Amino acid sequence: MNRIVHIGVGNFFRAHLADYTQRAGGWRITGVSLRSPVVRDGLAAQGFAYSLCVQGEGLRAIDVLDGVLVAPEDPAAVLAAMVNADVHVVSVTVTEKGYHLAADGTLDLADPLIAGDLAGRGPRSVIGFLAHALAQRKTPVTVLSCDNRLSNGDVLEAAVRRFAETVGLTVDWSLVTFPNAMVDRITPATTDALRLESGDAMAVPTEAFSEWVIEDRFAGPRPDWPDVQFVDDVAPHEMRKLRMLNGAHSYLAYAGVLAGHDHVHEAIADPVLRSVAEGLMAEAAQTLPDAVRGQAADYAAALLTRFENPHLKHRLRQIAMDGSEKIPYRFADSLRDLDARGIPAPCLTQAVMAWIAFCEAECAAGRALDDPRADKIAAAVASGQRERLLALVGIRNL
Repeated sequence: MNRIVHIGVGNFFRAHLADYTQRAGGWRITGVSLRSPVVRDGLAAQGFAYSLCVQGEGLRAIDVLDGVLVAPEDPAAVLAAMVNADVHVVSVTVTEKGYHLAADGTLDLADPLIAGDLAGRGPRSVIGFLAHALAQRKTPVTVLSCDNRLSNGDVLEAAVRRFAETVGLTVDWSLVTFPNAMVDRITPATTDALRLESGDAMAVPTEAFSEWVIEDRFAGPRPDWPDVQFVDDVAPHEMRKLRMLNGAHSYLAYAGVLAGHDHVHEAIADPVLRSVAEGLMAEAAQTLPDAVRGQAADYAAALLTRFENPHLKHRLRQIAMDGSEKIPYRFADSLRDLDARGIPAPCLTQAVMAWIAFCEAECAAGRALDDPRADKIAAAVASGQRERLLALVGIRNL
């Protein structure tokens, strides 16, 4: 049986790659949790099957998963699964912070988790697991990132290569590819109300819309995923999504929380926030490559409709997490491109200021920021120097 090992078994994976693979047929997935057994235990209690609650379409049974390994319990089992010759794809959804990158975009060798892996106390990080598994592989494998990061495959490959070189692992790189990919499906956190309504403690809510664009560069077999676009260059699609959808989402999260809203549909109904979100998307659209710029107006209109959906109940604080990892791709890149062309960007500027105000408000309230650079953000806020906050996300002039 052809198999995928997927690292990171949260809601987005279960609503996106698992759903596509379920519909493709003929493949199975072994999941890996890098930290907690909670998802494994919940799924194990029901045979690793769960309900995907697609808004407007009802429940969809997903039973393509046949197990979840918990890395801290048995790292050797995780490595063995990744090395198995039946595994042709190792996919990854670990969010931006799971890549452990420094400010320059390269692997942060001083990161505590990476440093521990390099010292032989692991592997515990996704980078460490991939490097050690690839060093043992004798057959081709595709490593497929499903995270919201520009050039995600290239970035992941560079991090794994640096780790392997630093620790002295020998990898046959001719056997491995890291295609870039763009993923899109709004997937909120599961609520108790949904669990009760669906009769499934592990149910996952999601919207009907779903998109997946993958660079057609696989080392071996892949599932016949339905509705996936296999392209030569993912970059224009990635940029459109990160700068327009994710950029507007992040702005609505920070400004919406500050305005007293809880969910995306409430924030987009606020006329002040809606105006800025629309302006942000229009500014970002001016930075897009010609290949997708003509789609921007229709894409923005479709995004507003998705944001307005009251049934998803997408929490703003869920989107607000890990801001220091997201803002460089969602705001800063667009700002730099427009600044280089002498084009003003008042809405993108407001978005950055909303993040700063959000950080300041959280610190003032004594709430710990859910961000890998929380300590540095808190120190910058305490200093009263907003320039320090901007430097954390690669913005020098605002």
